[in-house]
Amino acid sequence: MRSNNSSRGRFAQLCALVGCSCVLTTGFADPAPSYELKPISLPGATGAVALDYFAYDPATGKLWVPASNTGSVDVIDEKTDAVSQVSGFKTGEIERRGRKITVGPTAASIGDGVVYIGDRGDATLCVIDAKTLARGECVQLVSSSADGKITPDGVVYVAATRELWITTRPISAGDAAAAKSLQIFDASDPSHLKWKTKIPLDGLAEGYAVDNGRGLFYTNVEDTGATVAIDVRTHKVVAKWNVGSADLGGLGLDTARRFLFVACGDHIVSVDAAHDGKVIDSLPTGAGLDNIDYSLDRKILYAAAGQAATLTIAEVGDGGKFHLKATVPTVKGARCVVAGKGETAYVIDPAEGRILKLIRK
Repeated sequence: MRSNNSSRGRFAQLCALVGCSCVLTTGFADPAPSYELKPISLPGATGAVALDYFAYDPATGKLWVPASNTGSVDVIDEKTDAVSQVSGFKTGEIERRGRKITVGPTAASIGDGVVYIGDRGDATLCVIDAKTLARGECVQLVSSSADGKITPDGVVYVAATRELWITTRPISAGDAAAAKSLQIFDASDPSHLKWKTKIPLDGLAEGYAVDNGRGLFYTNVEDTGATVAIDVRTHKVVAKWNVGSADLGGLGLDTARRFLFVACGDHIVSVDAAHDGKVIDSLPTGAGLDNIDYSLDRKILYAAAGQAATLTIAEVGDGGKFHLKATVPTVKGARCVVAGKGETAYVIDPAEGRILKLIRK
């Protein structure tokens, strides 16, 4: 387990990028008795690695991890934990809180036989073949400088319309207004993205969840405290709710029972998306939530708190209420989680440049 001043300094810089408070640690505590945390090191990581949106592909059993400042995307096999690497992504500098930070690929989304990668390093969207790992073409996020200098934040494939939706961030403070929108790309030809339109918002979009069956896209709008639902066909906001918190992060969704789960800084709330966004329940998690995830098959919600260094695992009942299953110690900075097969889940450990695999004993 590495612990050196260089990796600590770089991790502090990376925390400025993702907007989290950072307390560093050199290891993780023993997990809850029924769970095991297995560290998986990312190739080429000699210190801190900026990790944000990563994705699990159930069709191939692969976990896709954009390892931002290394300029690569790492692909983990769920059976063997072997790591393959897709390299050659560009890195670049962006400004965050008055500091220049090196970034590269930071977001992944599973498409139709391909995986889409958002690269903040050069503000592009790239395509990778999900089976061969061959890297295809990359396209610019915006077509001209008149649109403002923005980079991709989250990327998500919307199967109902065969589109790629992108939440964005400004490259510098002067570009903040340009980032207050969702960028939409036509993905009807999965390997060749074409810009289609943009959806203006009242602030920066944060987090996402998609109900393809009902044609709805959910996201939070920073600074407004609003969670919105957007019709994926008309590209219009059709609902806006306030869940009682201004500190909004990631989203999870039970499409079968229409429960929307919202990360709110130090707790998660369950919202009835079928009945005007009524708040059903709330569960404390500890501070530092970012991207949460939900297993529809197991009806289990995972929420990683980066400051509290814990992973909250909760079952969701038919009434939408949380039933705490376990609280597993992780590491400081582990603020994003992705559900895998069964009760397996994956948590980022940016300070040590690795993924922590949660295994049910």
